[in-house]
Amino acid sequence: MTARQAIMPADRHALYEKHGYSAAIRSGELLFVSGQVGSRPDGSPEPDFSAQVERAFENLKATLAAAGCTLDDVLDVTTFHTDPERQFDTVLPIKARHFDTKPYPAWTALGVTWLAGFDFEIKVIARIP
Repeated sequence: MTARQAIMPADRHALYEKHGYSAAIRSGELLFVSGQVGSRPDGSPEPDFSAQVERAFENLKATLAAAGCTLDDVLDVTTFHTDPERQFDTVLPIKARHFDTKPYPAWTALGVTWLAGFDFEIKVIARIP
């Protein structure tokens, strides 16, 4: 059995410590990235929704980079939305800009009622090159 290895981005922010989780776990050739939100380094939410989604993608890319990955290595994406019907017009163009190469990763979007003060979260599974 492969031991799990914690992966943390260089600018680890307060949410990991506050809530007791790793940014990602490597197991063999797979990377399981925890939900990334649009948090500033101190853990506070980016107030503007569009900027919050962009920051979530930047936080995701930093976590992937810490494991030697990029968005091109992502196999599966799950996004969480506090108001999907209202938010999709903002999220879809940002997502399309970051995942711009076919074949696109698998994607599941879920509507939720609470994200600890955030309105968008993205988690992925990636293959480590």
